[in-house]
Amino acid sequence: MLEAVKNFLSTTGIARLIADDNWWKTAIMFLVAFVLVYLAIVKKFEPLLLLPIAIGMLLTNLPGAGLFHLDFFIAEEISFGQVLHDGGLLDLLYLGVKLGIYPSLIFIGIGAMTDFSPLISNPKSLLIGAGAQFGVFVAFSAALLSGMFTPQEAASIGIIGGADGPTAILVTKTLAPALLGAIAIAAYSYMALIPMIQPPFMKLFTTKKERQIKMTALRQVSKTEKILFPIVVTFVVGLIVPDALALVGCLMFGNLLNVCGVTDRLSKTAQNELMNIVTIFLGITVGATASAENFLRPETLLIIACGLIAFCISTCGGLITAKIMNWLTGGKINPLIGSAGVSAVPMAARVSQKVGQSEDPSNFLLMHAMGPNVAGVIGSAVAAGVFLSWF
Repeated sequence: MLEAVKNFLSTTGIARLIADDNWWKTAIMFLVAFVLVYLAIVKKFEPLLLLPIAIGMLLTNLPGAGLFHLDFFIAEEISFGQVLHDGGLLDLLYLGVKLGIYPSLIFIGIGAMTDFSPLISNPKSLLIGAGAQFGVFVAFSAALLSGMFTPQEAASIGIIGGADGPTAILVTKTLAPALLGAIAIAAYSYMALIPMIQPPFMKLFTTKKERQIKMTALRQVSKTEKILFPIVVTFVVGLIVPDALALVGCLMFGNLLNVCGVTDRLSKTAQNELMNIVTIFLGITVGATASAENFLRPETLLIIACGLIAFCISTCGGLITAKIMNWLTGGKINPLIGSAGVSAVPMAARVSQKVGQSEDPSNFLLMHAMGPNVAGVIGSAVAAGVFLSWF
């Protein structure tokens, strides 16, 4: 009986934690997880994503649980038999990330929830969305020149600048799975911090007169245009950047469900049940990749720094592009909508609206900012396709 008690005590998580020479790393990961829980619940920073990520991080770092094994997924070839036989619960759920299923399903939900009318009404918004991807390639170059990352890892870091969590996850799981935890946490954290990060740059790159510009009302978009747009975009992107089709195709399919008028049930399912279920699975498995030995490295700090640089430069790229377009149109475009060119829908557009109304309460920029915002979603997916085709 005494021997059985000793055996039980030796297998507890406490005993394993004490016996581990790197117990302090595990303690730090517990602290990081609790900070994310605090930010999600108390500060309400992207709670639908940060909370599952935090819990996944907590579960993977609890000693002895064996719920997730990153080694199964960073090998050149995945042994699905080993995952099914020896894997834990999170290993099985992580297959949805590794196979690229979750990000694409989430894009179906995003497409169903997104109104492309502002972009269709003002196609010039595509240029702003493209300009806001500048930070992606700057961060890629910076990470590559640091000498600490391979080209594949640098591409995964650069895509943080697109401010699109599912896209960052899709690129990273393919090119640099070992970095998935750090990149996903950085991407979603910066998305949550948009209201704090973007306004200083918006005021730095625009004058008070520019921020007070009132844009003319957008034209009414016909139902035919709404239906043709997702079909045409899927066709064009598929011909030019086939590697982006998994994301762009699912995004446009979700939007078509919403606008065609005959699939309301499917559209509502994509917006609610599908989106919620996949978000839970995606968040908890991405958080599980942030184990102590994998996350607490000097490279992680550099990833976070490069991600911040990418996001800031993308914001500035969108603002500068909008300023140029304002000059070319004789002062008809408010440059504030350029900051919405990053992919974070609709948070970035709301920030443009808020900053604009702080200068003139009667100025309404939200719908104008949604054009560059949804263009940024397409732009980040295309940038991801470019990286995937390169490597």
